[in-house]
Amino acid sequence: MSSEFPSSEEPPVAEPAASSPSEPVPVTQEERTWGLFAHLSGLLATFVTAGFGFLGPLIIWLAKKDTSKFVDYHGKEALNFQLNMLILSVIAVAATIITCGFAFPLPMAVVVINCVFSIIAALKANEGKLYEYPYIVRMVK
Repeated sequence: MSSEFPSSEEPPVAEPAASSPSEPVPVTQEERTWGLFAHLSGLLATFVTAGFGFLGPLIIWLAKKDTSKFVDYHGKEALNFQLNMLILSVIAVAATIITCGFAFPLPMAVVVINCVFSIIAALKANEGKLYEYPYIVRMVK
């Protein structure tokens, strides 16, 4: 689900309600940049820390959740997605080991899915829009 946030250089006038993230509010360029970083940090942390992609979004979310509802939303969404990717990675690697390598495409598929959806979400955040990752379990609310 996407909704548009009008671009503004002034601080936001109103914050979106926690239960209704689709209400448009002004978002600063700094907030959009932090939303973009929340998604891309998960992707970067996945490659740098060999699977712990949730660390980047977790740090950004904890640092910025009280200063901006927009960054709070994107930080939680990125954190939830990276936690789901971690679980899927463990399952895919276990399946590959159990099948003596026949399931080798599964870990690669998880990496591709992680890359594609993280980039899409980062672009939406940079546009000032909310983005919900499809088909994930939201553990952090």
